[in-house]
Amino acid sequence: MKHRWAFRLLGLFIAALWVSGVPAEEKVLNLYSARHYQTDEALYSEFTQRTGITIRRIEGKEDELLERIRNEGANSPADVLLTVDAARLSAAHEMGLFAPVKSAVLERRIPAHLRTGDWFSFSMRARVIIYAKGAVRPEELRTYADLADPRLRGKVCSRSASHPYNLSLLASIIAHEGEARAEQWARGVVANLARSPRGGDTDQIRAVSAGECAVALANTYYLARMMRSEKAEDRKVIERIAVVWPDQQGNGAHVNVSGGGVLKTAPHREAAVKFLEYLASDEAQRYFADGNNEWPVVAGVKVANPALEALGKFKADSLPVGSLGTYRAKAQIIFDRVGYR
Repeated sequence: MKHRWAFRLLGLFIAALWVSGVPAEEKVLNLYSARHYQTDEALYSEFTQRTGITIRRIEGKEDELLERIRNEGANSPADVLLTVDAARLSAAHEMGLFAPVKSAVLERRIPAHLRTGDWFSFSMRARVIIYAKGAVRPEELRTYADLADPRLRGKVCSRSASHPYNLSLLASIIAHEGEARAEQWARGVVANLARSPRGGDTDQIRAVSAGECAVALANTYYLARMMRSEKAEDRKVIERIAVVWPDQQGNGAHVNVSGGGVLKTAPHREAAVKFLEYLASDEAQRYFADGNNEWPVVAGVKVANPALEALGKFKADSLPVGSLGTYRAKAQIIFDRVGYR
């Protein structure tokens, strides 16, 4: 009888450990990240020091990570997905990968237009117009619409229209002005191309500097990276070009974001929410700005980045970031229809 009671008590003890002890005590966060920036290492180290939560990270390309999470299904170990571009974050939402998150910290610190019900922006980059000094007059480039003006025939360089940066820009134009105006703009840009679209944003900046074209679009963090570069050739590129903040009298410059959300099947949900809240802290926001040349999304954060300071203040478009995903498919259809590859 005594042995029977002893075994019964032992079984209850083991069950209690299994239900309430082991999983809850595991201080781990499984992060799937499409951000490939070395400076993010400081973010992760700081979070671990603050919380004692170890980050186990898998990095990959955006679409590959989305497909991996979907294929893993309910057995996915992923707690948080971080990626670049609002349309990609919206794609994760549409695939049903994110779980809704209610956090007073995130709602207080991140502006409403830079978050949705299940994913949040943590840094911004603006899409600006780059032009060659002396090749065009800056007053001819006050808006994105000016890129479609026949005065720029044969003077515009571009990366592929199918890249998310350009798709998100056109999605914002659709949201503000409708599909007809957006298609008119896309046709005008195609007519003004100096060459077939190719390369990345840095390649467009170099092409403008080299005189291959006079005008291009680029995200600001590529530009700021070159401004801070110690390479002589990068400094020469910057000396030959200038920047225009588009649409400052209208909707403001188009901004895209880096962001993330908690996965629906996250095994460490509490740690995942803590991580998102940490990314909205002043310290993490400064890492985004000073380390990777992105603007903080939290107002009033003091940064010490000479390139961002040199670029100056600007009016940003306040279009809700979820809209960029809403109109992404239509943007691709328009680009295909006008032959913008």
